[in-house]
Amino acid sequence: MSKDLDPKKNKKVIPKGVNEEKSFQYPEIKKNKKKSRESFIPKAVANRMARRVIFTTGLPTLSGMGVFIISYLLIIKGITDVPPAITLASSALCFLIGLIGLSYGILSASWDDSPGSLLGFENIQPNIERMRNAFKTVNTKK
Repeated sequence: MSKDLDPKKNKKVIPKGVNEEKSFQYPEIKKNKKKSRESFIPKAVANRMARRVIFTTGLPTLSGMGVFIISYLLIIKGITDVPPAITLASSALCFLIGLIGLSYGILSASWDDSPGSLLGFENIQPNIERMRNAFKTVNTKK
């Protein structure tokens, strides 16, 4: 048996004078200490946000990648000659719409028990207010 192990508990013995918080030799100490985290977003709301983000960001992002494929196929098949600037601009537009969709997906999710409407326009203003209040709370704690 190793001299670092306590024979009764079969655990590592921490020598006296070793700072437990900064010790890299004994990482199991940190595993036992769990910090309590407060969740500000309920799980149902987070799932609703994730579904909206996947839809509002995923479709435009896939379209942005599809622009390159379609442009490539049009050029290879000899159907038409697509200028690279048009390919790049249309792809960038799709990615920009996806970026806007990311914010929209988060801000349009309902925080009520009911999922809300399909588009969620009525939830945008209250969610912006919630976001502002959260930032005010964080700034006043500093």
